[in-house]
Amino acid sequence: MPELPEVEFAAKRLRHAVAGRVIVRLEALHPSQQKYLPDAARRAAEGLTIVRVERRAKVQLLHLHGGAILEVHFRMTGDWEFTRVGDTPPRHERVRLETADGVRVSLVDSRALGVVRLHAPGAYVPPIIGPEPLTDDFTADGFRAALVRRRGPIKPALLDQKLVAGVGNIYASEALWEARIHPATAANTLSRQRVTRLRDAVRLVLETAPTERYYGRDDVDEHELWRVYGREGEPCRCCGAALKRLSQAGRSTFYCARCQRR
Repeated sequence: MPELPEVEFAAKRLRHAVAGRVIVRLEALHPSQQKYLPDAARRAAEGLTIVRVERRAKVQLLHLHGGAILEVHFRMTGDWEFTRVGDTPPRHERVRLETADGVRVSLVDSRALGVVRLHAPGAYVPPIIGPEPLTDDFTADGFRAALVRRRGPIKPALLDQKLVAGVGNIYASEALWEARIHPATAANTLSRQRVTRLRDAVRLVLETAPTERYYGRDDVDEHELWRVYGREGEPCRCCGAALKRLSQAGRSTFYCARCQRR
């Protein structure tokens, strides 16, 4: 699932490909997209210039001339592919955007769960989202103040985008291992020292994440990337103990019971 580093990389690629260019064609190619991007919305976007592309948490926002916004959420398996108009379209293409100078941008999504929708000028209401973790807004004091109100375990709390923007299941497990905090620890019991350590660990795992999408790539062994994620039964890279897995809020959490104490 694309998380903050992957979406940031995707947004940078998109920005390079389309910023300042005019949309001449926008198509919803799958029934799952047609309900979010009806004909009227697609026609409204055609002829408009893409002024800028930005990322907020896991969402990409294409700001169009006149104030309209094209919102893109990859969800589980979405990604961009860039080709030229007239080339063979990519497999699993769900939405197609073409520019006046022949660039074709395709939302490819094997599970067809991604969402692309157009907001009229002034109609986009940003969701309530926590601070971006790689900015100065993500402070230890602010993080602790938010956690004090959370009685549940820390791992599911990290996935709440209202707490901190863009952290997903993989990086939450990795950050908790880096901070040496057990994923079932009650969020409101963490000391300021441990919260600071966790804040720093979240930043570390996001800053050192690979700079491009690697899911499904043959040249990358995910086991070499992760400290704990997906490595149940394998030795901890710190102490050698067998890593464990537990289910939290319907998601798998991986951890080291020896290194990560409650």
